[in-house]
Amino acid sequence: MPNFQYVVTDAKGIRREDKIRAGNLDAAMQSLSKKGYKVVSLREMRANLGDSALPPVYEQVQISLERMRQHVPLNALVFFTRQLSTMFSAGLTIEKSIGNLMIEEKNPRFRKVLAKVANDLKKGMALSEALALNPGVFDGLYVALVHAGEISGSLHVILEELSDYLEQMEDTRRKVISALTYPVIVLVFMGLIVAGLLIFVVPQFAEIYAKFGARLPGPTRALVAVSQGISRNFFPVLILTIVAIVAAWISSMTEKGGMIFDTIKLHLPVFGMLVENSLMNKFAKTFGILLASGVPVLESLNHVQKVVGNRVLVKALETAKMLIKDGFAISVAMKKVDVFPPTLVQLIATGEETGEMDKLLDKAAYFYAKQVDAIVSRLTSLIEPIMIMVLGGVVVSIIVTIYLPIFKLGMALQRGL
Repeated sequence: MPNFQYVVTDAKGIRREDKIRAGNLDAAMQSLSKKGYKVVSLREMRANLGDSALPPVYEQVQISLERMRQHVPLNALVFFTRQLSTMFSAGLTIEKSIGNLMIEEKNPRFRKVLAKVANDLKKGMALSEALALNPGVFDGLYVALVHAGEISGSLHVILEELSDYLEQMEDTRRKVISALTYPVIVLVFMGLIVAGLLIFVVPQFAEIYAKFGARLPGPTRALVAVSQGISRNFFPVLILTIVAIVAAWISSMTEKGGMIFDTIKLHLPVFGMLVENSLMNKFAKTFGILLASGVPVLESLNHVQKVVGNRVLVKALETAKMLIKDGFAISVAMKKVDVFPPTLVQLIATGEETGEMDKLLDKAAYFYAKQVDAIVSRLTSLIEPIMIMVLGGVVVSIIVTIYLPIFKLGMALQRGL
C-alpha cells in the first residue's frame, strides 16, 4: 500500500503532520477523519520529495539562460495570477481561464508560454504539471503552491495569496536594488573616468616628459606603466575582463564558489545587514505561505531553499531539515544551525506552541521588511556623499600624480632662483 503525507489540525487547533499507509487517498482521508483530525493537506508521497535544494551547476545555468530567453515582467505574472484566481473562483475552468488570459496577454513571450500551458492542459495535464514545464517563468515555489491548491481544493485562494506574495517579494527586491544601484553606477562611472585618463590623458603627458629625458617620480612612473599596459593591450584586457565576469558567474553557481560569494555578501559593511534582512524576509514569507497552504514542513523547506538565493542559508536549512527528521522541533533546529536571528527563532517557537506558525512567520516577514526599509533610508542619505568623496579622491590622486613632475620642476626652479 502507498504512503500518504498528511497535514492536519487536532481538536485544539494544533498543527500535526506525519505519514499514513492506506489503500488509496479516500481510505487515508477516512482514517484521519475517524481520529478527529481536520485534514489540511493529504498527498501520496513521491520518491523525489526529499531531493536536495539546488540543482547541478549545468541545470542552474540552463534555467538562468531560459529565464533570460523567456523573461516575463513580474507585473505581468502578478496580473495573470490574480486574474486566474478571479476567473477560477467565478466558475470558469482552468483551461478556459488560461485561454482567455492568453488572448488578452500583450507580452508576446508570455503569450507563447500561456499557449503552451493551454495546450498541455488539453492533453490532460494538471495545471501544476503544465507550469512545471516552463521553469523560466514559473519557479519551483509557484508550481508547489499551485500543486498544494489543486490537492486541497483551494486553488483560487492560494493563487490570490501567491499574487500578494510575488508583489511583496518584488517590493523588497526593488528596495534592495535601489540601495545598491547608486554605488554601482558611481563605481562604473569612476572606472570609465579612470580608464579615460589612463588611455587618453596620461600618454600625452608621458610623451612630454620623455622629451625632457628627466627621471620621473616613482608614483608617476607607475601610473605611466599602467597606462601603457592598458593602451597597448586594451582588447585583450577587455576580453579577459568579460571572461573573468562569466567565470565568476558560473563559479557562483558551484557549491564552493557560491558559498564564498554568499558569505562575502553577508559580511559586507552595512550592505551585509541589508542582504541578511532581505533574506530573512524572503524566508519567513515563503515558509509561512507554504505552511498556510498545507505543504508539509520538510517539503516547504525544500522549496524555501530553492528561492532564498543564498547558499549559506541553503546549507543551514539542509542541516535544519536533518535535525527535524531526527525529531527536533523546528525552532530548536533553527537555533542549532546558528544562522537565524533570535527574534525569528522565538516567533517560530511561539508558532509551534500555538499552532499559528504561518501567521507569526507573516509577522516576522513584515518586521524584516521594515528593517530593509530603514536600512535603505539610511544608505540613501549616506552613500551619495561618500561615493562623491571616493570618486573625487581617485580622480584628484591621478591628476596630482600626473602633474607631480611639474610640481617638482617648479620647486627646483624656485631653489635655483
